[in-house]
Order: sequence, then structure tokens, then C-alpha cells
Amino acid sequence: MRKPLIAGLAAGVLIALSSAMPATAAPGDASLTVFHGVPKVTVDVYLDGKRAIDDFKPGMMAGPLAVPAGSHTIAITAGDATDASKPIIGPITVDLASGGNYTAVAHDKTDGSPTATLYTNDTSRIPAGQGRLIVRHVAAAPAVDVLAGGKAVISNLTNPGEKSLVLPAGTVSASVAATGTTAPVIGPADVNVANGADTIVYAWGSLDDKTLALATQSITGLGTGPGGVPAGNAGLVASNAPSNQGLVGGSIAGLIALAGIAAVLIRRRVTGRQAEDQR
Repeated sequence: MRKPLIAGLAAGVLIALSSAMPATAAPGDASLTVFHGVPKVTVDVYLDGKRAIDDFKPGMMAGPLAVPAGSHTIAITAGDATDASKPIIGPITVDLASGGNYTAVAHDKTDGSPTATLYTNDTSRIPAGQGRLIVRHVAAAPAVDVLAGGKAVISNLTNPGEKSLVLPAGTVSASVAATGTTAPVIGPADVNVANGADTIVYAWGSLDDKTLALATQSITGLGTGPGGVPAGNAGLVASNAPSNQGLVGGSIAGLIALAGIAAVLIRRRVTGRQAEDQR
């Protein structure tokens, strides 16, 4: 029997912290975010043969994780797998450079078959007052255009390609349409292009299954002024999928908080039982 969801999340956090990667970033580590963009399937993510993320649901994004630079193996299995011996995606070998920033995406190819793509995130400096908008096509769908104000600002984007624009910071109303058309297949949705940050938008899901959706990742601290070390977060922007799919944004920080709450509750129970035994 599978663990309840909270127990699974806590276990995934503990495994990620204790074995798959260091609990805190060390000099020379790479930053790795993982996005699950395969519709309708819950998976586990294994890093170097050890489960790093448990019960990972479509639309979830975890990270950024601090991973030692070098060569690593990523395998994605069904959610009820006990090890990485029978992956549904991979295993794939990725080479992470010291100080590099990456996103690994499990997604469908254009024909609907599952795959994984590793993206190197652009963390170069951005002029003051502007932000970088990056759009990645990871959906089971033909080439698309990204429209703003009814006009194509990105054209003929194919899976698993990406294109970027540097824009004045602010809110952009964007939609995704089949190339050469203007009828949205996703959106329109308001996208916040943050000052001094990468706003990465993923078009994911399946056109045939009507599960197309948008998800976002943000990498901050890239402005020309004092901004500190680039950091990241993630969240769902919009979805054309049925509401009962339960698409949520996720992060390791949130999971750690849940694990911490669970630990406090368990500690209180144990302390209470010990006090009763001593009476």
C-alpha cells in the first residue's frame, strides 16, 4: 500500500536532504529545479539511483535543489515503484557545471510519448527596469505562437524548444495559439514579468487530451543593481485542464515546512506518552 500523501512528501524531503544532495548549497554546487509536465501520471524522481522526490504529481515543480557539480543520472518511475530499475523516462545522464542553474522537465513529446529535457537557465544580468520572459514548449502539441495584445511575439515554437525576450517589467496578457492562428489553445493569462528576474513559462500537457496548461518558474536577483545570489520559485499560472485534476505549484521549501510540522506533532505525542508512563 502506498503511503498517505503527507507521509510521502515528508519521506521525499528527508531522502532528498539526507542522501541525494546536501542539505545546504556548498561552493561549486549546481542549482536544479524539477518540473513534472506529463499529464495524468504520478511519478517518483530518482537522482543517482536514490529517490529524491516521491509522489510527484502533474503540474508540480520542486526546487531549486543544491546538487554537486558533475555527472548525474536521473530516472523517473511510476509512483508505486520501489526502485529505479524500471523507469518510464530515462535513465538520462546530465552534466551540471559548478554554479550552473538548470531545470529538468519530464514532459510529452509532440507525439505524446514521454521524455525528459534538461534546460540551462540564463542567469546573465538584465538591464534595470526590465525582466526576461522565457517560453518553453513541452506539450504534446504542434508548433505554437505566443500572442500578446493579439499579435505574435514568439512564432513557430516547437517542442522542446525555448525562446526568450527582454521586456519592460510589468504584467503581460499572453496566450498560446497554433502557429499562424490567433485562437488561444491556452490562456489568455496574465504573466508578471518581474524586474531583474527570469520569468520562465512552460506550455505543457496534451492538445488531444485537452490538458494544455501553463506553469511558471522565477529566477530572481538578476538585475544590474545589488541583487544577491540568483534564487528561484515556481507556481501555476493558468490551465485549460479540468479543475478536478488538482494542478498545484510545489517547492522543496514547502515540503520541508510540512515535514517540520509533522516532526513537531510526533515529538509532542511521544513526550505526552512518556509523561503518562511516568505517572
